[in-house]
Amino acid sequence: MHNILIIEDEKDLAELLAFNLEKEGYTANCVHNGETGLERAYRDLPDLILLDLMLPGILGIEVCKALRKDPRTATIPVIMITAKGDEIDRVVGFEVGADDYIVKPFSMREVTLRVKSMMRRYVSEHQPKLPELFNVGGISIDTQRHIVTSEGAEIDLTSTEFKLLLHMVENKGCVLSREQLMQRVWCYNNMNDTRTVDTHVTRLRGKLGSRGGMIKTVRGFGYKIEV
Repeated sequence: MHNILIIEDEKDLAELLAFNLEKEGYTANCVHNGETGLERAYRDLPDLILLDLMLPGILGIEVCKALRKDPRTATIPVIMITAKGDEIDRVVGFEVGADDYIVKPFSMREVTLRVKSMMRRYVSEHQPKLPELFNVGGISIDTQRHIVTSEGAEIDLTSTEFKLLLHMVENKGCVLSREQLMQRVWCYNNMNDTRTVDTHVTRLRGKLGSRGGMIKTVRGFGYKIEV
């Protein structure tokens, strides 16, 4: 569940924003001045900040600058909310590090859509990238081109066999139960049909040739790849 910090001096508006965001499944916390907003941002490290431009004490522009200077908060998405809609105000907001800009008055629907879009982008940009190439004991897996070679020879695998091998290689040395493999590779929980796993492992071993022996059976539990 994503946590959103709302820094807005109009208490009724802040509470309305929090109410609508919580309906969408977010956790929302409200503060009503810049100084407290910075303290909460540093303490809680929210997933996204809705920041009013005109705040008592420290203005929103200065809050945004401070957030961007601190390594703890430098990458947190910030959406500025303001009654100032002039182009120069938008430019200044973006220059100090705002990621998006919403002008009052606005609809709650617009805010929730902007938040969803920003969170999708942020999660996508910060997801760990899957290595393009795995090399394990003579087996090479190219995740981009879906090509597997064993001792230099390309192996023809089905989509399921490819996913099974990749998952086992990603968890090299770890014992994976048949149930875990059913959930991760086949994406379902039919624990009465784990023979499917055994059949695919047998086929996979055969296709990998001499390197198929790296797939070890852990009796009574499951399988692991051991180099």
